[in-house]
Amino acid sequence: MRNTVLFIAMSLDGYIADADGNVDWLSGQDDDVEGADGYADFIKGMDTVIMGWTTYHQVVTELSPDQWVYDGLQSYVVTHRECVPRDGISFVSEDPCVLVDRLRREPGKGIWICGGASIIHQLMQGGLIDEYRISIIPTILGSGIRLFDTLNETRQLRLVSSTNDNGIVELTYRKH
Repeated sequence: MRNTVLFIAMSLDGYIADADGNVDWLSGQDDDVEGADGYADFIKGMDTVIMGWTTYHQVVTELSPDQWVYDGLQSYVVTHRECVPRDGISFVSEDPCVLVDRLRREPGKGIWICGGASIIHQLMQGGLIDEYRISIIPTILGSGIRLFDTLNETRQLRLVSSTNDNGIVELTYRKH
């Protein structure tokens, strides 16, 4: 069965976006320092990426309007909106848990959950995230979109690794 990985960054106080939905604060403590590229190693083990409409819209309108940054990955955007299909991008309205459960049974590499707090929450509730790779950015936002919402039960995780570079701490946990 394929591995499902949440790979995401959050502020020190647990937000994945500020109160306006912006992520322009996602950087290390020193702007002139080139950090390690954990993403390059991570992405080698993935062939699928799942996100919600808001994350997709932010990527194509703000973060990378000229190029689809997930080229080479089968991309799924969970939305109820009518969207024009694009190469490599499937717009789906199915329940994220049903989607991930179906994809896990198909052959392939890992499945990356890259965004949408609501999608993350639903997958956590369904016990469908195998690994949590969370980069903690040295910023306190005070408000915004929380990574973790209220859960119906406690989730015990096991720390697999931790690294730090330019003030960013990356923690990798696996579920018990």
